[in-house]
Order: sequence, then structure tokens, then C-alpha cells
Amino acid sequence: QVQLVESGGGLVHAGGSLRLSCVASGRAFSAYTMGWLRQAPGKEREFVASISWNGGTTHYTDSAKGRFTISRDNAKNTVYLQMNSLKPEDTAVYYCAVSSLIVAAESADFGSWGQGTQVTVSS
Repeated sequence: QVQLVESGGGLVHAGGSLRLSCVASGRAFSAYTMGWLRQAPGKEREFVASISWNGGTTHYTDSAKGRFTISRDNAKNTVYLQMNSLKPEDTAVYYCAVSSLIVAAESADFGSWGQGTQVTVSS
């Protein structure tokens, strides 16, 4: 089983940037598809981005395309989410998540996630 710890959230003005990190412990990190989900107040958890086990394939929700970049470093058991041009609607708790699927592009594709890190974007 993989344990996940996110960091890097915070308060930023609209147009700013943040880089989220997620360190995984446990076996076989490099075998899993990794992703980021987010949940805004009063809304359901939604898919943001995912990356295949070797980093060769990525998927993004439409609102993240062109602004967010997901990457991973298997040697460090870490997955990142670089977020640029942030908007107030990006405000949410962001969760690092693990999927056993080769392709994961929906929230339901992920079986476990961390405690989350808060991202707040002020207008």
C-alpha cells in the first residue's frame, strides 16, 4: 500500500503560481499511475491531472490544460503539480492520488489519496 503526503499549497493572488509536491512511501511507487484531484467547498472531488508510471503519458482536465503541468521523479518517489496562471476558481483542497489503471482520467479511477493541501487563490 502507498502512503501519500502532499505539500506546497498556500495563498496566492490570481495569476500567480504554486508547485505542489507529493511524496509516496511504500512499495512499487514507480508501478502506479499517479494523479492530482481537488475538492472545492460544497463540490465533489474532481480529477485534475494524471501521469503514467514512466511519465510518458499525461492527462488533464480541460480547465488545467495549458496552465498546469504534472510530472514525477520515480527515484524520489515524488509527483509534482506545477500550477501557473492560477484563478480564484482553482481554490480547493488538492489531493495526490494513486491509480492501478494504466489510464486514469476521472476521479473514480483513483483508489487512494493523501490528506490534501489547501490552495487558495485570491482575486
